Amino acid sequence: MADPAAADRVSAPVARAHTVSGGTRRLLGGLVASIAGAVLLLAAGLDASPEGHGTHTQLGLPACNWVSLMNRPCPTCGMTTSFTHAADGSLASAAAAQPAGTLLAIITAALAWGGVHTLVSGVALGPLLGGLLRARVIWVALGLLLAAWVYKIATWGV
Repeated sequence: MADPAAADRVSAPVARAHTVSGGTRRLLGGLVASIAGAVLLLAAGLDASPEGHGTHTQLGLPACNWVSLMNRPCPTCGMTTSFTHAADGSLASAAAAQPAGTLLAIITAALAWGGVHTLVSGVALGPLLGGLLRARVIWVALGLLLAAWVYKIATWGV
């Protein structure tokens, strides 16, 4: 007499997890480290605007239309200035310019180091990062961005 469960096991499709080879993983780690490192190096090469915003114009970008039209900060106002301070190691000045920018700069630095770690060791950081892409984390991040914008409005022109 045949085992019915065995027949089900044979006919059921085999679920295979998508795996990335060690070489591809290292290549992706190097790419992440390069991009994140380039952002931080670029920020370190800028001079932070003493007004707490407007540093981006050193990159050839135009002045912010939001600021020009409404004389109020936009939601990302001060991000480049914050990155510049953070890349120079002045986290207090970075937080004063734009708290959310400081957090993003720290995350960028962590991604750079994580990319180097993956490049050297081949260890996958995807499972750790994938856990951060949950609705709750995204809502908290949006809430922090909103709070940083409120802070920027409250300190505008002070």
